[in-house]
Amino acid sequence: MSDAASVQAAVTEGAVAEAAAEAPIQAFTVTLIIRRFDPEVDAEPHWQDFDVQLYPTDRVLDALHKIKWEQDGSLTFRRSCAHGICGSDAMRINGRNRLACKTLIKDLDISQPIYVEAIKGLPLEKDLIVDMEPFFESYRQIQPFLIADSKPKDGKERIQSVAQRERFDDTTKCILCAACTSSCPVFWTDGQYFGPAAIVNAHRFIFDSRDEGSQVRLDILNDKEGVWRCRTTFNCSEACPRGIEVTKAISEVKQAILRGSPDLPAQDLRPVPASA
Repeated sequence: MSDAASVQAAVTEGAVAEAAAEAPIQAFTVTLIIRRFDPEVDAEPHWQDFDVQLYPTDRVLDALHKIKWEQDGSLTFRRSCAHGICGSDAMRINGRNRLACKTLIKDLDISQPIYVEAIKGLPLEKDLIVDMEPFFESYRQIQPFLIADSKPKDGKERIQSVAQRERFDDTTKCILCAACTSSCPVFWTDGQYFGPAAIVNAHRFIFDSRDEGSQVRLDILNDKEGVWRCRTTFNCSEACPRGIEVTKAISEVKQAILRGSPDLPAQDLRPVPASA
């Protein structure tokens, strides 16, 4: 290609890119069907549909805001940070537990209505809000804080290696949104079950080398409503918006109970030999 042709091609590509950048993003109409419930008016929940103008980069939370601000101010839901950290806006979207603030409209099938309802297994208060107290009661029971009565060496910080930290790193990511617990069929049918989130947060301290209360938590979870109620359906792992391997964490707590200690057997601590 000649220099003139190369320059012309570059100019053409630049013009196409500029035109594409200036092209407005097209909005479209999306139908949301929301399960409504007002305890002061309704005997039972009912479904109500709303048509909303949205962009592909909008989130379900944006759609709910538009409905509340522009169509029906009585629509009730929880939200706070709107960036997937606070865990406030967990709800069932098209039958799956998700965070409304992390669910993009473009990732859903907009040729069909989007169904939105409150998470299951917890008492419904109004519209998309449930009573979280049973969830947090289970969380409190597993003592989700560092228990360390002894003084650290030299009276300073409690030293922890990278490998020791990595042992429980995954379960530190929990944001207490209840997406995992409210996706569990056992939790739906047995209100006494601790639930995945409580066990995940127990795991976070059971396997922390700085903690001295592991046995207490193992005893708490070695109960008919503890880890043995888990049926390993993997719903919790699929529902977790933080990507925590919830089922794996529950399995590790079960193994620790059977061993009578969070410490791994000696053979599990040996370094993996390098391949030839």
